[in-house]
Amino acid sequence: MPPMTCALVERLQTIPDPRRQSENLKHPLVDLIILGLCGVVAGCEDFVEIAAWGKVNAVFLRTFLALPHGIAAHDTFTRVFALLPPATVQAVLLPWLLERRGVPGDYVHRDGKTLRGTRCQQRKLKALHVVSAWAGQSGITLGPVAVAAKSNEITALPELLKLLDLHEKIVTIDAMGCQKAIAETIVTGGGDYVLAVKDNQPTLHAEIQTAFAQAPAPKLRSPRIATTWDKGHGRTEQRTVRVLPALEYLSAAQCALWLGVLSVVMVTREVWCQATGVQSTEVSYLLSSLPPTARRIGRAIRGHWSIENGLHWVLDVVFREDARRVYERTTAENVALLNRLALSLLRGDTSKDSMKVTRKRAGWSIPYLAQLLGFPST
Repeated sequence: MPPMTCALVERLQTIPDPRRQSENLKHPLVDLIILGLCGVVAGCEDFVEIAAWGKVNAVFLRTFLALPHGIAAHDTFTRVFALLPPATVQAVLLPWLLERRGVPGDYVHRDGKTLRGTRCQQRKLKALHVVSAWAGQSGITLGPVAVAAKSNEITALPELLKLLDLHEKIVTIDAMGCQKAIAETIVTGGGDYVLAVKDNQPTLHAEIQTAFAQAPAPKLRSPRIATTWDKGHGRTEQRTVRVLPALEYLSAAQCALWLGVLSVVMVTREVWCQATGVQSTEVSYLLSSLPPTARRIGRAIRGHWSIENGLHWVLDVVFREDARRVYERTTAENVALLNRLALSLLRGDTSKDSMKVTRKRAGWSIPYLAQLLGFPST
């Protein structure tokens, strides 16, 4: 019986095979990519485990894959994923992911993560750094784009923004991305920005500090101030967001430089440690094209802060991303892409199970895995 068709297979068939074409090619490229994605969703941590998982579940896989010579050996996966251009795979899989998961929500947060497992002192290889966009409301990760070092993130940001539909999205970026060209790209794309401002923009940073030092304290229940509290892990944290209209408090020269700017923002974070009684205070400044409403801007900022627990922790602890040793650069990019695709699909689960349990369930239950990826289950 010929394999059944599904949307993912049809999309992946458009990717050119990077291998030299010959009669010795036993395993179709589509089979290898889908096996890789299925294996990662199901809990596999390397190509050896993916090949083993494929052999155990070959009957299910043959319902939509050709598998003319069965399941490939792990070294075949290693060779192919070292040749496969990550940008090409991403261009095909990102639209498919959005079809599966739907609109990613109003907020898009720029994320940067170092893949520690790609560092090798003996080979004099520095760790690869990956820049991606995280839609915290839906748990969808868009991207990633790899750079040689964290200091090169700024070169990857424009490329990342080109991948995204920015219309009516609020994009939050840390201080490294506080650049006039990036603000212009977001606004012309139909979105809004919330950019952290530090000493890399010294004149702007100084003007915002001065603005809040001279501005009168906001009145009670003013829309220009909002305070939230969080309590847990033995500490209490108070966050106060104050906003001012940029056109009134910044110089005309600064307003002319930042397309669409409407607000300057000051965030004060006060943390009390219950065990030690120690209190710490941190103040940060931001620039935004949103109107000066503290609650709305505050929600965007809190979403950006959630990257550490909502994304990085899961990738490191559940997917063991940093523990995996991958020194070939193209392979490392493709593995990072598979991890983020798998996490985005698993985030679509509506149960209250932890991500660890949800991923295990995808490995235990073929019907559940088929449901996540839109495959025929029979």
